[in-house]
Amino acid sequence: MGIVAKRSSMTFYSDPSCHYSHRVRIVLAEKGVTVDIEDIDGKVIPEEVLELNPYASLPTLVDRDLALYETKVMMEYLDERFPHPPLLPVYPVARALSRQFMHRIERDCCVQVDKIIASPDSKGAEAARKDLRDSLVSIAPIFTDLPYFMNEEFTLVDCCLGPILWRLETLGIELPNNRQTKPLHDYMKRLFERESFQESLSELEKDM
Repeated sequence: MGIVAKRSSMTFYSDPSCHYSHRVRIVLAEKGVTVDIEDIDGKVIPEEVLELNPYASLPTLVDRDLALYETKVMMEYLDERFPHPPLLPVYPVARALSRQFMHRIERDCCVQVDKIIASPDSKGAEAARKDLRDSLVSIAPIFTDLPYFMNEEFTLVDCCLGPILWRLETLGIELPNNRQTKPLHDYMKRLFERESFQESLSELEKDM
């Protein structure tokens, strides 16, 4: 009788090119979770995902009978289910601030990324590139005193921002390299060298 490979109880249906999928893969790597990662083309959603997710979207995380399809919910679920290392602060005020930073990244950065990806050569994409570049340059000084996003420790906020920073070249965005942006470039280097970040990369993302 052949040896049957032990399957994890958790499956992550991931688009290997998508920054939303990437942020959850960073959390999974950071926590060392045993998970089956299924790489799926976002344009061809398989039947099994359609049955689990009413929005037929990626990523989708399945843990036994639970199916999650919103990435911030997935990330917080993983942080609670696998407490070490913690990726949100312990105290309610600091937790609330972290959640608000994640919301701001969605509004100020993710929206622009999605516009560029949807129509890279359009006027809207050019405006989105400028807005995203300006947003990133404006936050550069916050990394002067703290190694991570408004925190001494790596958190879910970094998991949201990292995949966007990794894709800047692919998105056609070049950050200025000057005294003001140096803290941001240093932060990017710190982030990209992190073991969990390297582990989280799909083959497509490695090529970016």
